[in-house]
Amino acid sequence: MQHSVSEMTGANLRRRTRYAGVFLILLAAFCVIVVLNINIGSVPIPVSKIAKIIFTGEGDARQVAIIWKIRLPRILMAAILGGALSLSGFLLQTFFSNPIAGPFVLGISSGAKMVVALTMIFFLGRFGAVSSWTLVIAAFIGSLISVGFILLLSRRLKHMAILLVGGIMIGYICSAVTDFVITFAEDADIVNLHGWSLGSFSGTSWEGVAVAAVLIGMTSVLVFFLSKPIGAYQLGEAYAQSMGVNIRAFRVALIVLSSLLSACVTAFAGPISFVGIAVPHITRTLLKSSKPVFVIPSAFLCGAVFCVFCDLIARTVFAPTELAIGIVTSVFGAPVVIYMMVKRRRTQED
Repeated sequence: MQHSVSEMTGANLRRRTRYAGVFLILLAAFCVIVVLNINIGSVPIPVSKIAKIIFTGEGDARQVAIIWKIRLPRILMAAILGGALSLSGFLLQTFFSNPIAGPFVLGISSGAKMVVALTMIFFLGRFGAVSSWTLVIAAFIGSLISVGFILLLSRRLKHMAILLVGGIMIGYICSAVTDFVITFAEDADIVNLHGWSLGSFSGTSWEGVAVAAVLIGMTSVLVFFLSKPIGAYQLGEAYAQSMGVNIRAFRVALIVLSSLLSACVTAFAGPISFVGIAVPHITRTLLKSSKPVFVIPSAFLCGAVFCVFCDLIARTVFAPTELAIGIVTSVFGAPVVIYMMVKRRRTQED
């Protein structure tokens, strides 16, 4: 009896050490990638000067302006939105009990993109400007519309593979409407929506960072507080009900929170593919656990690392030409999704 207790204690200690180790490695990777993002660019900034400029604001006026007005807000936005996409994917995978579910694949990002594009055209045409809050609200409405269609399909299509195809079709329809509207737009600002529609962190302002940080920060905290119900739900609806979880309210909470996270990303950076699917899987693989209390913070940090790294690649590989962030995330995220599908198929066959 004492031997079995000591074994359990040792196993728990090893698991917690692994969780702490993974989190610290992700944190270190994030710090390194942030420094590289600030250092590398059309105007290289020596690493030795970065800390001084950030913490004191002193240094070459040009370098100070580049860091504080361009690179730092862009890095923070990429980190915040990357974490949000990862959590949104995690919530959708929990809701549908499928690791391939995600805001981009299910057409949620495309629905948000469509409503945001229509809103921008209306406000820019009438008032010449549109606020960040307006874009977030528009994206949230678009996300909920897409989710509504997905839920209607889920009542008739019980097979998850067919449901995913339905989500992809909804995404194509929304993207077609968006592209049609952008193609026939006349205003120069509206025509530039084409770049946004492919996904980009360029042109990020501190105002946008503040709005995104508040919304995504509050939503992420709410998601973390749902760790225990999510853990129970992962073991089945019957078990979750026996643990006192209100299934209907819980499912509504998952949809609303995932839609809000996805909406924030689309409003500020456009649709970004594969992050919501690939990063939660990478996180679970690193942790060797699906416990939400550990996966949620780690997935947010892993998403931040992934998006900041991809943004660095998008900015620098073909400089001065900048790639759309969605292209880079697809290059790194798609192989992970393919691996997941192959592994899932082998598991089902076994």
